[in-house]
Amino acid sequence: MTYLTLDEYREMVNEIIEIRNTTGEMPEYAQICNITIPRENYCNMIERVNKFILEMGRSPRSIEIG
Repeated sequence: MTYLTLDEYREMVNEIIEIRNTTGEMPEYAQICNITIPRENYCNMIERVNKFILEMGRSPRSIEIG
């Protein structure tokens, strides 16, 4: 399994949001630390992290890709 640190995850999300604000669409892929993540996977990651924050009241230390 491959994981992102919280800082790497936040950087990825910021880039996705920046692209969406510029083009009006979510990018097909996100790239972070020489890893390419398809839209389906990064959307799933974002949903899991948001759920974790709501349930646990804190951010996760690392986020599994996929």
